[in-house]
Amino acid sequence: MEHASGVLAKRPALNDALDYLREGDTLVVTKLDRLGRSVRNLKEVVDGLQRRGVGLKALSQGIDTTTPGGRLFFHMLAAIAEFEHDLIVERTQDGLTAARARGRTGGGRFKMTPTKARQARAMYDEKTHTVQQIAETFGVSRGTIYRHLGEDVRPA
Repeated sequence: MEHASGVLAKRPALNDALDYLREGDTLVVTKLDRLGRSVRNLKEVVDGLQRRGVGLKALSQGIDTTTPGGRLFFHMLAAIAEFEHDLIVERTQDGLTAARARGRTGGGRFKMTPTKARQARAMYDEKTHTVQQIAETFGVSRGTIYRHLGEDVRPA
């Protein structure tokens, strides 16, 4: 049982389970999304299992790659999921392009105005306030203050 998120690149329990499997074994999972972080990753894992002669059963989807029909069904699901992902990416890109055409830009809002940044610089240059105190004064993080002060003042 993995205790970390499925989206993490390092999944030691899964890696241990995959290393333990031998030719002729079958890996049983409750759902396919427990096995892979993405469709591409899932397909890589299943292809690796298949090369090693290891089957896969996904209980909730009724997939059994130890049979020809199960392999066909898995690859059809993977192709549909990849197609759906590509459509989402395409729609997102179209939406971003349309937003830019309307003058919208992405990213978060600025936390400090140029006036506040000048005030923060003056407080820092006076050497009477710590960066933490300046950040608390303006209600921002120390990182935001450092960003506005410039890299030359960031501690090593």
